[in-house]
Amino acid sequence: MSVQCEVPAKQAVGSRMSVFERYLTVWVLLCIVVGIALGQFFPGAFQTIGAMEVAKVNLPVGLLIWVMVIPMLVKVDFGALGEVRKHVKGIGVTLFVNWLVKPFSMAFLGWIFIRHWFAPLLPPDQLDSYIAGLILLAAAPCTAMVFVWSRLTGGDPLFTLSQVALNDSIMVIAFAPLVGFLLGISAITVPWDTLLTSVVLYIVIPVIIAQLLRKALLKNGEAAFEATMARIGPWSIAALLLTLVLLFAFQGEAILKQPLVIGLLAVPILIQVFFNSALAYWLNRAVGEKHNIACPSALIGASNFFELAVAAAISLFGFNSGAALATVVGVLIEVPVMLLVVYIVNNSKVWYESGATVQPAIKGN
Repeated sequence: MSVQCEVPAKQAVGSRMSVFERYLTVWVLLCIVVGIALGQFFPGAFQTIGAMEVAKVNLPVGLLIWVMVIPMLVKVDFGALGEVRKHVKGIGVTLFVNWLVKPFSMAFLGWIFIRHWFAPLLPPDQLDSYIAGLILLAAAPCTAMVFVWSRLTGGDPLFTLSQVALNDSIMVIAFAPLVGFLLGISAITVPWDTLLTSVVLYIVIPVIIAQLLRKALLKNGEAAFEATMARIGPWSIAALLLTLVLLFAFQGEAILKQPLVIGLLAVPILIQVFFNSALAYWLNRAVGEKHNIACPSALIGASNFFELAVAAAISLFGFNSGAALATVVGVLIEVPVMLLVVYIVNNSKVWYESGATVQPAIKGN
């Protein structure tokens, strides 16, 4: 489509799946094995790492989270917010699903599955923590990987940029109140000081640093910017994987005792992914948006900013918590599930465009 040709630089950033991203599930599985093994053989070393805290913030993990998040946020162009007005309906659907449906539906699914149906199969002292982790996962809309998913569906790159920029802007303000509210109605104690500290450390400061870095890199031109992003991109995944090794080193004992936990936690996550992506896709069709708008809207409605969720879970509840484990399950299933959603939207284009209200395709768009 010609729109993609008109903005090749913007589309190129984050548009290809690296080897790390393509096989993320494999790496996570390896991290589970390595982390559990190291935790069993060197428990003292990991206890020392876990004790390196200041104001309930683990310093090694805090550094890893910055390395993980900042390169992703550098890709976000807040200047794209001006594009929002060109696709008000699509943006409206995205915001509705991301902020009014996904977090609340996940809290509901957590209540049904974790608090009731699966409760006899889970550690009773971790039920609240599992639900908290699911809420943290759903309350953070995807920031970086959505560029990849959008590209794989032929999504409008400017729309993708604008919806990510708008979501990130909202997240700075809404993440803490939304998480606090949902934890509150789930009868889970809200450590507000730690929650607000997490927002500042893992959203506000990284956004500021990333945008300053973006501005500095772009001074050397788009080509230099893309080359730099290609070099630092693997840092994010490497930092994520190292964080997961630490997590599973602490979670190893619980997982060995109850290996079914990971599968049970995956159930509500899978349901919310398919429900929210289908809802966003259908709503875009109903309001008459084009297919290349509906695809990224559906994909960002389904995927999560799991890096932020992992960081917040560790800060709020600790390495050993069910919340941290629940967010990691989101990482584990992210790539294969989202690739399945990509396959579905790509292969349903004829059905989508057969709707009477869908706008006709316009050449050059």
